[in-house]
Amino acid sequence: MSHHPLITDAALAELRSRIGAEHRSSEPPHIEVATKDAIRHFAWGIGDSNPLWTDEEYARKSKWECLLAPPCILYAMDRGASGHLGGGLPGIHAMFSGTDWEWFLPIRVGDRITCTGHLSDVMEKKGQFSRRMVHQGFQVLFRNQQGETVSQAKMWALRTERGTARERGKYAEITQHVYTPEEVQAIEAGYDREVIRGPQPRYWEDVAEGEELTPVVKGPLTITDIICFKIGWGGSPFVRAHGLALAWRRRHPGVSLPNRFGIPDVPERVHWEDDMAREVGVPAAYDYGPQRISWISNLLTHWMGDDGFLRKLSVQVRRFNLLGDTTWCHGKVVGKSRERDEALVECRVWAENQRKEITAIGQATVRLPTKGG
Repeated sequence: MSHHPLITDAALAELRSRIGAEHRSSEPPHIEVATKDAIRHFAWGIGDSNPLWTDEEYARKSKWECLLAPPCILYAMDRGASGHLGGGLPGIHAMFSGTDWEWFLPIRVGDRITCTGHLSDVMEKKGQFSRRMVHQGFQVLFRNQQGETVSQAKMWALRTERGTARERGKYAEITQHVYTPEEVQAIEAGYDREVIRGPQPRYWEDVAEGEELTPVVKGPLTITDIICFKIGWGGSPFVRAHGLALAWRRRHPGVSLPNRFGIPDVPERVHWEDDMAREVGVPAAYDYGPQRISWISNLLTHWMGDDGFLRKLSVQVRRFNLLGDTTWCHGKVVGKSRERDEALVECRVWAENQRKEITAIGQATVRLPTKGG
């Protein structure tokens, strides 16, 4: 019999009572101001070497005339959206399952971002992974220091019963990949083939339906990659040190679970401890959902060039990306349109691992410059 809590009708009713109420966090986000250091930390945390994010001299020569931030840095600029997604269901595990992004303005160096958010969706789901599951949506609006709307997003999390997910063992037969030197060399060659479009405009007129984006490879996933992402993204709300961690546990006694040494620790260690991942029904530690979605945004910003603008990105995280897995981010042009003063390209995007499994799917809209100006 599992010692973990179960989803109850009463807990679901309490969660649904929160829908629509503005969520107010008592703590600041990991990043309040898009300083050049914060931008660099996030860009490096997702392995994005675009100089538009980090090279001030280069960025001044672009149409923007200053450093920009990768679009998904907004994950680090709101604790409510990128962390617990509205809370509720104490003791029930939360797995980030996707985001529907829409951007209206770029995030420039020096921008101070504030946001408001609320729980928007609570839907019970059935599946093989856990006895009872809940899909939980959280709506967020991001504004800059001028009060302009920079972005709006809906974040999704799947809430699952830890014990029943472990007992069902849906993914128990998956084994972690051990690489040969030749396989590692092939992956490194994939990194060498990446293309940053940069200052060369990609004109809307030159894009053809069916065109494939140059893939971006991430991995093989290591704990070092997880640490790098955490440096840029922040501590969600769980990761704290020493006395600060103790104070958090005392305020939220249902959060901590003892590790194999009997020490209270956070459930977020599913991302770096295999034992904790297995406790929630996953064969090994795995990446963060916002991390993988940020990789897909990396694919798009490489392709569109400095003069392009990522308008929309909607990604569903479908399978676990385990330590040792390699992810190839792919995209394909599926349509073009003109809307008012915008020349838009629609892309299908997906992530695929070394087992040829599709681990994330989605669609994106990119605004490109036109030859007419």
